[in-house]
Amino acid sequence: MKCRFRPCIDLHDGKVKQIVGGTLRDEGPGPRENFVSEQAPAEFAQRFRADDLRGGHVIKLGPGNDAAARKALAAWPGGMQVGGGISADNAVEWLEAGASHVIVTSWLFEDGVRLSESRVRELSERVGVRKLVIDLSCRRQGDGWVVATNRWQTLTDLEVAPATLDRLAGHCDEFLIHAADVEGLCGGIDLELVKLLGEWAGCPVTYAGGVASMADLEAIDEHGRGHVDVTVGSALDIFGGSALRYRDLVGWNRREG
Repeated sequence: MKCRFRPCIDLHDGKVKQIVGGTLRDEGPGPRENFVSEQAPAEFAQRFRADDLRGGHVIKLGPGNDAAARKALAAWPGGMQVGGGISADNAVEWLEAGASHVIVTSWLFEDGVRLSESRVRELSERVGVRKLVIDLSCRRQGDGWVVATNRWQTLTDLEVAPATLDRLAGHCDEFLIHAADVEGLCGGIDLELVKLLGEWAGCPVTYAGGVASMADLEAIDEHGRGHVDVTVGSALDIFGGSALRYRDLVGWNRREG
C-alpha cells in the first residue's frame, strides 16, 4: 500500500476557498482566507476527473453552498465525497446528487459534545456502511486529540485513539481526520497524529492539515505505513500556494511501488 493524494473542494459562500482552520464562525469577524478562486467548483471537479483523482471531497463550509456542491458532484458522478451539514434526513439526497460517500461529523454528536451511538447506527443503516465517511477532525488536548464539532469550535468528549477508531470502524467505509490546529497554516503536519493513525491501520483514513512540502507527503507515507492518505489545501498551487505543484501530486499518485 502507499499514501495517495486526495483532492478537496472547500466551499464557502458558493466559492472555492482555503480557510485557516478554526476561524470560521457564525458570529464575529469573517474567517481568515488564504485563497478565493475565480474558477467554479465544477471546474475543479472536472480537472480531478481528468486526472482520475478519486476519493476526494467536497466540503460545504456553512450555508449557501448547496448549489455549488451539486454542480461539482454532477461534474464527476461517483468521483467525490461530500460533507457539511449531512444528517440522516439528507444523506441519501446527496448520494443521489452524485456523491460517492457522505461525510458526517456534527450530526453524530448530541448537543455537539456527546457521540450518539444510535445516530451512528441510523445513518450507517440508512446509506450503507460503504457509503459513509465519519469525520473525526480534532484538536490537540494535552498528550492526545479530541474530536471538534461546530466548525472545529466545540470540543467533544470523544478522543481520537485506537479504541475510538475500533469502535466506529464497523459503521463506516473510511475516516476523514483534519488536524484543526495546523489546518491552513502551511507550517507542517501533526506527525504524532499521523503516526497514531498509521499504527492503527484499520479502515482507510485520510489526513488533512499543515501539509507544506513533498517532505510532508513522504513523512505521511512512511509513518502512516501506507494506510493514511492525504489532502492538501493552501500550499497547493491551484489554491494559490507556492510550496507544492498540483501536477507533482498527480505524479505522486501514479508512482510505482
